[in-house]
Parts: sequence; structure tokens; C-alpha cells
Amino acid sequence: MSDPLAAEWWPQPDLARRLEQGRARRAKTPRRALAELGSGRRDPLGILHAQNETRLPDLVALRTERMSASPFTFYRGTAALMAADLAQGPSSGILVASCGDAHVSNFGFYAAPSRELVFDLNDFDEAAWAPWEWDVKRLVTSVIIAGQATSRDDAVVQDAARTTIRAYARALRAGVEQSPTDRYFAHFTIAASLEALDKRSRKTLKAATREARKRTGERAARRTTTVGDDGRRVFIENPPTMTHVTSDVVTGVKEYVEEYARTADVDIRLLLQNYTIADVARRVVGVGSVGTRCYLIALQDGDGHTLLLQAKEAGRSVLSQYGGVEQPTTVSEYSAQNGQGGRVVALQRILQAASDPFLGHFRSSAGIDLYVRQFHDMKGGIDMDTLDDVPFVRYAEACAAVLARAHAQSPTAAEVAGYVGGGRKIAEPLLEWAYAYAALSREDYDAFLDAAAAASTPAG
Repeated sequence: MSDPLAAEWWPQPDLARRLEQGRARRAKTPRRALAELGSGRRDPLGILHAQNETRLPDLVALRTERMSASPFTFYRGTAALMAADLAQGPSSGILVASCGDAHVSNFGFYAAPSRELVFDLNDFDEAAWAPWEWDVKRLVTSVIIAGQATSRDDAVVQDAARTTIRAYARALRAGVEQSPTDRYFAHFTIAASLEALDKRSRKTLKAATREARKRTGERAARRTTTVGDDGRRVFIENPPTMTHVTSDVVTGVKEYVEEYARTADVDIRLLLQNYTIADVARRVVGVGSVGTRCYLIALQDGDGHTLLLQAKEAGRSVLSQYGGVEQPTTVSEYSAQNGQGGRVVALQRILQAASDPFLGHFRSSAGIDLYVRQFHDMKGGIDMDTLDDVPFVRYAEACAAVLARAHAQSPTAAEVAGYVGGGRKIAEPLLEWAYAYAALSREDYDAFLDAAAAASTPAG
């Protein structure tokens, strides 16, 4: 009997060959070149203004206020600006599924479907395909800005930033040496992480995880809603961060929840049949996201149990819109069919080790794409402002390992590992770039404050 696969079967390239392909990339873009900032024309305030044009007008002032709080909060809101700047500099040209906004505050804790507390990336609004180093540069720069904002000794900041780069290189190489299925199932549990930490870092992590475990959906419901005489839970208004929406929006959301349910897994569709929508409110979240549409939906069963879902607007990823990265055909086709909300959900499932089972998406009648997730589910993080120096470095290192695990899901990961090498030589150019960009971001922040002050000064 003839074997129909024998004539057309061809093995995938082995690890050694893929690593060599990455090393060969250095001839076109030497690792040293990654230290160079782009030299093209910049318009940082113009990019931020263009983003505000698409935001809800009554929330633009709040976005400005939150971005004005510190150089780090400003940096959090400038993923679009950084993507535009990265596009003007040298690139390795090796694309991976990327977070798009991998600063240190976009990592944190949440409950896996098994109810085990895990540590991972937790923001995917800007996720798309991009050169691997874009995520790494955003992460390392955030470590530097966070360290400088807390007046740490520069030796500590340098150590944290350099450790971040080397940890990424080590974790990525370890990942690509595993089978694809082994690295797919790899995840970072809090229990395992505690064993590897020093005493001070362990104390910090334990305190943060205790708080995260308290942040359940039921607790959020008790804090954000009240029960009326009819037994229905309604959101407590707290303008401008929590406000009720018009009846048209409520009617639309009721219809869209059904559409969302069709994009969720079948077990979630069945679970949702136990609930009825009790209330809908607009919720302001984050820093860079302020002004985009975000709604909280309270669902209630017959015994008063409450499930809170969050529906959040999804626009184009800044990696493609401002970074100009041409997306793979399969990604472009998927986004065209499922909208930007579908893109966010798909990339979150790729990049996270364990994702929220309630993830789904829908498109409104006005053509606005939104994605849906649980609101709070043991979600939490670590405020780097409160960390001693040793835990500060360890936290940055943990973020790097998580980012490497996410990038390792891409078929090009071994090529990245070959290009990067052991991490020692590539650390210096990336560190040089990140310090230069941190200084540039500070200049942009000062200009932003000047523009905000001028806009608030009465004419005449």
C-alpha cells in the first residue's frame, strides 16, 4: 500500500538550523545597530492629539490629567508614540506575536481557570505582530523610567535594566529548547516563584498576592453596586469614572451580549444562560485607555449571585497604525472577519499561558469593536514605587521571563534566540537605546505639561 504522505512530507527545520538563521540576521542588522534611535521627524504631541480626536470628548481632560501625574504615567500612555519612533530605527526584522505595550505595569496576577494564581502579561489592546525587540525595548525603558521616578541610584537602575535583557535572552533560549507543546503549557505560578526568591522579594510577592486573592468578582460587585428594592444590583455612580449610560446603549449592550456569547467557548455560553443583565455603566480605566469606550455589565442569577463583565473598545494596534508593521495575511484576514476585538482576544490567548475563559468580542451597530472579559478575578499587580531595590530588580527579571515565554509561542522564536545569543552582547546596545529613549520620553513629558498648561490658561 502506497503512503500518500511520503512523497510530500518534509520535516520542519531543526533547532540548530533555526538558531543559525537568526545568527545570520546579524549580517544585515548587527546587534549593535539596535542602540540607534530613529532620526526621522517626530511629532509626539500631534500623535497624542490625533488619538484624542477618536476618544470620548468628555474624558480627554481626564486622560491628560492621568498622563500628567508623572513621567511614568506619561510613558504608559504613549505606546503609539513609541511605535512611531521604533519604526524609524533599525530593526532585526524578525517578527513575533507581540504585546505592543509591554511596560512593567502591564504584568500582574490573575486567576487561571484552575483558580491557581498566575503571573503574566495582562494588557493586549495593542497586540499584533512586530519585531521582537519592540516589546523588549518598551519593557526595559519602563524599568529605567520607573527606577528614575523613584530616585533610585543609577547603579540599581542599570542593574535592573541589564538583568531584564539577560533574563529575556536566557528564558527565550530555554523556551525554544523545549518542544512546542511543552512551552505552550509552561506558565508562571506564584507558588513556584516564591521558592526561587530572596527573603525581601518573597515578602513583597506574598503581600501582593494576598491582596490579589481578595479582588474577586463578588467583592467588586459588593463595592461597585447596590441592591434596589426589587433585588436588582445597580452600579453606584462615581463621575467621571463610573456613570450610567443612556437607554440606547443599554438596549444595544443587551443585544451585543448575545453576539459576544457566540464568540465565547460553548461552556461559557451555557453558563451565561443562568444570568440576566441587571445593569450597565460606563467605566474609566487605565491611563492610555482613558477616553475609549468601556462598559461594566452586571449579570445576576435568581439567587442574587453577580457576575461582572467588562466590554472595552478595541481600535487598531499602534504597532500597525503608527509602527507601520505589515501584518501577516492570516492576521489581517482574521481581523477583517472578527474585528479589532477579535484580534485582541486572539493575541491574548496566544501570549498568555492561561487566559480568562470569558474572553469574547462583538461589533456594535455603529461599527465599534469591543472585547469582553471578566471584571476582576483575583487581578492584581505590584507597584514598583513601593519596592526596595532588590525586589525591584527581581520584579523586572520576572517580567522579562514572562515576555520571553509569550514570544516563544511564535514559530520565529528560535530565530530570535539565535539573533539574541546569550544576552551579554545584546544587553549593551539595548540598554543604551532604552536610556536614550527614557531621556527622550522625559522631554516629551515636559512638552506635554507645557501644552496642557497653555491649553488651560484663559485667553486674554
